[in-house]
Amino acid sequence: MTACSFDLIEDSAFPLPPSCKSGWPWTKGSKPLPATMRNGKPWPKISIVTPSFNQGQYLEETIRSVLLQNYPNLEYIIMDGGSTDNSVEIIKKYQPWLTYWVSEKDNGQADAIYRGFEKSSGEIICWINSDDYYLPDAFFIAVKALLRHAGKNLVIGSSYHIDSKRELLYKYYGFPQKFESLLVSGMYFSQPACFFSRDAFFKIDGFDRRLRFSFDYDLFLRLTNLSSPAYTRHPLAVFRRHDASKSMTIADVAIKENREIRLRYGLHDGLKIQKKLENSHRHIQTYKYIGKMLDIVSDPKWLIRRWVAWSP
Repeated sequence: MTACSFDLIEDSAFPLPPSCKSGWPWTKGSKPLPATMRNGKPWPKISIVTPSFNQGQYLEETIRSVLLQNYPNLEYIIMDGGSTDNSVEIIKKYQPWLTYWVSEKDNGQADAIYRGFEKSSGEIICWINSDDYYLPDAFFIAVKALLRHAGKNLVIGSSYHIDSKRELLYKYYGFPQKFESLLVSGMYFSQPACFFSRDAFFKIDGFDRRLRFSFDYDLFLRLTNLSSPAYTRHPLAVFRRHDASKSMTIADVAIKENREIRLRYGLHDGLKIQKKLENSHRHIQTYKYIGKMLDIVSDPKWLIRRWVAWSP
């Protein structure tokens, strides 16, 4: 195998990709950032947690998409739930670049992520599931957005959805979806494209770990109830839809838990809900329309691919 032309991690020991892989995050990485910001201060520390269980076919892409951000102040923690496939072998391959990892039975995804956050020390935290991955410069863009909007606890970015064959399915546009809109309409953004304050996470007691599916929805409701989110229209992450994903296997659990969460926040009155839905829908469609218009300049490849897909 010929040596790859990396603008990756400056470490000759960093694992080379499989010979069949190329591009991001295999043979390309984000441009390394300076050791400090322009004001001489260190970059805010980011802590990333990956919960993992028997997703070995996707896990290496996830790991590389974190490490090849080339972010200078990074913690990366992997919480594996006792996988029986090749996941542990892959994790060990990247062990020198991990802050912490473990492979043991847990009490569900929310529990694994929460325990990972407990071991973290970053000012900014987030999680990326083992079948999703970040896009180039995601950390730099997210940090810039949070620094630009002092006092915000959450930044929401754009994201793509793909299928198991890596075909593009959908694009979610990052926009500041507020508490009320989130409550009545649900999430019109993707969790992997979200970064938030560690202090805020623990201030609101983190996840409701009794939830199997909608713990992220509940978390974002409570974070947006603290303050409206910051946002960036830059795509930060890719969410993968496949037959073994939670979205496909326990969709009925999501419906039940979402209903329970809305009732918890007092969403009962049908007429009031309808009015709020109308307001929320206008808010969502406005930002979606703006995003599509800006794609003409900022993301023309997406528009072309979608136009081809929609053509008869």
